[in-house]
Amino acid sequence: MTQIKRRTHRSMRTCLVSLVTFVFLLTGTGLAQEKDIVERGQYHYQRYCEVCHGETGKGDGPIREQLTVAPADLTRLRQKNQGAFPFWRLYRTIDGREAISGHGSREMPIWGNEMRIAEQELLPQFQEDLIAGRIWQLILYVESLQTH
Repeated sequence: MTQIKRRTHRSMRTCLVSLVTFVFLLTGTGLAQEKDIVERGQYHYQRYCEVCHGETGKGDGPIREQLTVAPADLTRLRQKNQGAFPFWRLYRTIDGREAISGHGSREMPIWGNEMRIAEQELLPQFQEDLIAGRIWQLILYVESLQTH
């Protein structure tokens, strides 16, 4: 199996494990309610995104004036995508697989490495699941910001 196929299989497996974990958490296990997950996503947003995208996600964060590329208005993602929330594109952007001007090179994605550094003491397979869960939380929060 080629290295690309191995990476693709590993990425698909990580996404599947994350999806199953996420569904498990949302389906009445008592471990977490959807509101709690969105609130955790809000925490990650405040920590990693708010400085550029602003408190309400409109791209008006406190350092926007210092940036060469204006931050996106995250409240209009669904509107810009013909009414469908671009979940997987946002997931790939946050985990560093899809390049976004202003977020640094793919060798140094702005979020993925930050989240990974905080959890270095975990075994790699648990670290990836934890990071995937945080990304899901963050995406659900961004989805809650949509104006339409």
